[in-house]
Parts: sequence; C-alpha cells; structure tokens
Amino acid sequence: MAQLWNRFRAVVFGVLGVAAVVATWDVYKAFGPEQGVLVGDTRVLPRTTDLAMPHSWEMLQRFGEPVTGLPDAPDAIRAVFDASMFSLGLAARGWLIGVVVGMLLALLMSRLRIVESALLPWVILSQTVPLIAIAPLVRRWGSEIQIGSYVWSSEDSVAVIAAYLAFFPVAVGALRGLKSPDKTHLDLMRAYGVGWWRSLITLRLPSSVPYLLPALRLAAASAVIGAVVAEVSIGLKGGLGRMVIDYAVAASGDPAKPWAPIFGAVAVGLAAAGAIGLLGLALRPFRLTGVSTQ
Repeated sequence: MAQLWNRFRAVVFGVLGVAAVVATWDVYKAFGPEQGVLVGDTRVLPRTTDLAMPHSWEMLQRFGEPVTGLPDAPDAIRAVFDASMFSLGLAARGWLIGVVVGMLLALLMSRLRIVESALLPWVILSQTVPLIAIAPLVRRWGSEIQIGSYVWSSEDSVAVIAAYLAFFPVAVGALRGLKSPDKTHLDLMRAYGVGWWRSLITLRLPSSVPYLLPALRLAAASAVIGAVVAEVSIGLKGGLGRMVIDYAVAASGDPAKPWAPIFGAVAVGLAAAGAIGLLGLALRPFRLTGVSTQ
C-alpha cells in the first residue's frame, strides 16, 4: 500500500510540476516586459512578444491545424506523431546497440583490473567529442561499408550516433553494479569454489540491477538526444531532427509551429523512460535484496 501511494504521489507531483511550468510561462507572457529582462547588455529572460513567445494554448491549438496551407496537408499532430515514431525507432536501435556494447565493456573491465585502468579513461574521454562534428564522419565512413546486398544507410548512421551516447552510462553504471557485492559475499563464493562466471550470474548481475536501471534510463534519454541531433547533422528526413529545422523557418509567421516537434521530442523521451520503467518491473524478481546503493 505504501509503495502504491509513493507511485501515486510521484505522478501527482509530476503533473503539478508540468502545470507549474505552464502557469509560469503564461504569467510571464502576460506580465513580462516585451523586450525581456536585461541585466546590462545581457538578456536573461526572453521577449514576450507574440512572435517570440506564444501562449501555451496557442502551441496546443497548432497541433489541430494543417502543417501547411496545401489542401491535402496533414494536421500537425499527425506529422509530429509520424516523425516521433521514426526517431523513436532509430533511438531504440541505438539504445540496444549501446546497451550491448556498454555491458560487454563493463564485464570486461570488471573481470580484468588492468583492462579497467586502460579502458575506462577512454570511455570517459569519448563523451567529450562534439556529437555534431562526428555525425557526418560516421555517415561518410558508413557509406563505404557494403556487406553482400546490405548497403549502409543514413538511418544506420543515426542509430550508431545514438548508441555512441547510450553506451557510456550503461558501461559506467554496470561496472559499478558488478563491483557492488560485499567482499564477504565474494569470499564466500570463492570458499565454495564458485567460478567467476557462476558468481556473475548468481551474485554480481543481481547486485547490479539497482545501478543498472538508472543507467538504462539515462541511456534511453541519451539515445533520443543522439538520434535527434544526428538527424539534424546528417540531414536525414522523416524524423524530429529535420522537422525542428523545417518548422523553425516558419517561426516568423507562425510562432507556435516550431514548438510542435519540440513537444514530440519530449513525448519520445517520456515514452523511452516509461519503457525502462516497465523493464524495471520485469527485472524486479532478479534483483538481489539487501544490496545498498549508497
């Protein structure tokens, strides 16, 4: 009962948080200065003109209107939904690749200390490379790959970029989780002659679940960001990344339109986080009880 109440309270607080953000937006829009708030020559809060800052209900209303003025143009909500599903599919592919790579690296580093010392700094260093700079390189290098009838596509490049961001939290979180069992438990395993692989299945992996779930959630969010940014950098059509660029062109005449793909990206992120929540419920029977994450 207490656990159900905690979940209900979390949902209520989440809804109240969203409502507070919307209310703050509209209140500032109504009463804020048209030129924004300036500190010296620096604008710290945006302008409140209709072109710069549409009302929240105008953004929502835009979803029910056609994307363009053409007779057969779809509604914005349909176009955003299709683009969101496209980007979500690429992010999911990248997430799966990142999880596999991250878990393999974590297993390797937890097995051999010298590998951890040699590899972990490079894993951390990999996240300092600007994503928008390497995306075109991945596309160019991938275009040279051809295995039989398989030809590398731009979608594959986006999935690889998403995996590039997703593998890092999985590798670090899983490594910490695999090293989390108490020394007494490990000594007991050795005393009974249990090998490393069996202790991995019966002790280390169940102990890593409390660390792995937050890492998987962060990896899902990173995969969504990587997919959207890669679509922008590569110029791949059909996803939210390209839609953000296309809709931003219309900002001067239709200020609510550019917010549609932004809300779509938020929805994709929430869907990814929800999927990881369901995965956490599925992994609950395999979680080792009594493991501290402090």
